[in-house]
Amino acid sequence: MKAACVILAAGLGKRMHSSVPKVLHRICGIPMLESVILSARKIRPEKIIIVAGSHIGLIKETISSGGLSYALQKEARGTGHAVQCARPHLKDFKGEIIVLNGDTPLVGPTALGMLLKLHRKDRNLISVLSFSAEDPANYGRILRSDSGQVISIIEDKDADEKQRLIKEVNSGVYVFSHRALSLLDGLTANRITGEYYLTDIVGAASRKGFKVSAYRIGSEMEFMGVNTREELARAADIMKKNIIKKWSDKGVTFIDSRSVFVHPEVSIGRDTVIYPNVCLEGPTAIGKGSTIYPNVRIHNSRIGSGTVIKDSTVIEDSVIKNKAAVGPFAHIRPGSEVGEEARIGNFVELKKTTVGRGSKASHLTYLGDAKIGKEVNIGAGTITCNYDGRKKHVTVIGDNVFVGSDSQLIAPVKIGKGAYIGAGSTITSDVPAEALALSRTRQKNLEGWAKRKLKHKGQK
Repeated sequence: MKAACVILAAGLGKRMHSSVPKVLHRICGIPMLESVILSARKIRPEKIIIVAGSHIGLIKETISSGGLSYALQKEARGTGHAVQCARPHLKDFKGEIIVLNGDTPLVGPTALGMLLKLHRKDRNLISVLSFSAEDPANYGRILRSDSGQVISIIEDKDADEKQRLIKEVNSGVYVFSHRALSLLDGLTANRITGEYYLTDIVGAASRKGFKVSAYRIGSEMEFMGVNTREELARAADIMKKNIIKKWSDKGVTFIDSRSVFVHPEVSIGRDTVIYPNVCLEGPTAIGKGSTIYPNVRIHNSRIGSGTVIKDSTVIEDSVIKNKAAVGPFAHIRPGSEVGEEARIGNFVELKKTTVGRGSKASHLTYLGDAKIGKEVNIGAGTITCNYDGRKKHVTVIGDNVFVGSDSQLIAPVKIGKGAYIGAGSTITSDVPAEALALSRTRQKNLEGWAKRKLKHKGQK
């Protein structure tokens, strides 16, 4: 059976006091809406439709996920009206429609999958995901008959005293059969707000004898809506703890989990150890048995197994292969690759550079636009001079090359296999394999110069 997903994202979020639409505020590094989309994708819907208002253009620009459809809700006229706006995208669709809210970033795929399974098993026209709330104020209550059948959902402000005591509440997550969409035509505007409530079709379906069920699945925390900055911070804290627990349960050690940031799309291999103040951003992948020391930031990169990333290192859009070591105080800029068992040391910067297996650049070095072979030694203070003021040029260093300290390699230049570069050299042309390249001026010693200088100074 096919499924589609409609995500309601038209709210402005006035209580956020921001020019940014509510659903684009970030939680653990991604927009709230993106978090909902990630959960929705895991139940494999045929299509995902985002219903957005006046900020639809900004939402399209911000959300990185592909394969989405967008429906415009020109006026904020309620959740029922929002789903009506999505109907053109559901024309001729036969299957189930899952409705989610873009401001509930903690909703997980497990609860969604279970709701969809129960809906199909019980052959409902409409299924509602409900939960028991400790404090049900501000939630819509699930009203049931004496036999337990769902009759309707009543909003908190419309409920009487007895109904307000009900603790089973509406999460705002629904599954509709495509046949239920026709019930949207019968919605009437609320006499106070003028809005069309999606909850009203539950009562309409029940009165017409259709099968409607509500299932208590998941926890109140999972369906927490975010309307204020305080709620955003609370949701982020919950998501962060959930992410840390997920990887801890899979064999990752966090020395101080309170100080670590892990993006929702990060993956970490077992027996890896993460020290305090580490920030893992984007779809970063870390292999097994690696160690990430304090104050490291890794963005959108692949870190192999058995690697060591030392203190205060930044790695961006790059690859660090198995058993390599990087840092401390290293900067691996986008487009770089550090090979197996290679060593990149303190105050070394790589930019769009490939370092071969077993090669070393241990300290105080800049390597930009370079291709470095295997078992190469790069001495302290070496620079690949890759920019001539107009264009970037490539430096190629063959296997087993030894580059002495304080050398400048003026690109474009090639250093052949097994060659040696003498310390303090400025290399402006290619070096043949197994050659020694030197470009120093002859040393000149001026005897007695310091004594004469001091004498001259004393005469003044």
